[in-house]
Amino acid sequence: MKHFDVFNGDADGICALHQLRLAKPLRSLLITGVKRDVTLLSRVPIRRGISVTVLDISLETNRTALLALLEHGVKVEYFDHHFAGVIPEHSDLSTYIETTPDICTSMLVDRHLGGQHRLWAIVGAYGDNLAHAAQTLAASSRLQPGQVEQLRELGEAINYNAYGDCEADLLIPPARLYETLRAYADPFQFVENEPIVRALCDARRHDMELALGQYPTAVLSGGSMYVLPNEGWARRVRGSFSNFLARISPDRAHAVLTVDVQGDYMVSVRAPLANPYGADELCRRFASGSGRVGAAGIGRLPHDRLRDFMHAFDQAFDGGVAVTGDTPPS
Repeated sequence: MKHFDVFNGDADGICALHQLRLAKPLRSLLITGVKRDVTLLSRVPIRRGISVTVLDISLETNRTALLALLEHGVKVEYFDHHFAGVIPEHSDLSTYIETTPDICTSMLVDRHLGGQHRLWAIVGAYGDNLAHAAQTLAASSRLQPGQVEQLRELGEAINYNAYGDCEADLLIPPARLYETLRAYADPFQFVENEPIVRALCDARRHDMELALGQYPTAVLSGGSMYVLPNEGWARRVRGSFSNFLARISPDRAHAVLTVDVQGDYMVSVRAPLANPYGADELCRRFASGSGRVGAAGIGRLPHDRLRDFMHAFDQAFDGGVAVTGDTPPS
């Protein structure tokens, strides 16, 4: 039976799959992409005699493709922490889905495997900006402070590599990064032996320095919004910069936008870390919006809806408190 592994190209998706395949080796076809590729399940051919594992992409966003696969007798296991909507009940579907703000897919896989490859779960959690959860896992692994710092930097570097409008923006395609990483059960050996790790860390540091020289486009009651220039470095650093802003101002929300070739926007939103709710509901008010409660995004925000987004963002996090609801912005 042919098997497909479908996974988000960020640190969480890569580390989740890596743990699973270290514990359960399986020859598979890989389907992944840049962070904005959120409908990856539609790339799986609809035919009988295959099976699929899905990691770190929203079930709600991939519902149509999932139902089509199930109708054709495809067995699917699904690990995720994004908004899922109503989870289908089907004998061929196994789900491991939890959407609380302090969980990521790598942690769900870690739980599923009983902590067999926990170091990689720590990398994934740091990449997803879940520092407290990552530190808790690190404490259970009795790591030294220097080792924890290595895993944090690795997670942030792998996550940084997923951001861009296309793979040409990235230093290395996510599938190739995973293929390089899969030879290592020990992340410390991966850091020591693979030059791509230092290249990613150095590039991230350079791009972050450029981002830190930017001023906010708007400072609102509950958060700040940045519109970065139409440059490759800005697209690459959008997620890292959003996470950094969330950490240094945990009582405020943040939105980081980059301009695409059509003049529209890609959007990353971070809810306040002190109250990490509402990011997904805000982004789902706009077409192509998706994500999780604490961090979400919009794949394409038309340029003429920028003011609508600013108004909705201000309402959602007024005073640093997320306002929930399904009413679209006016």
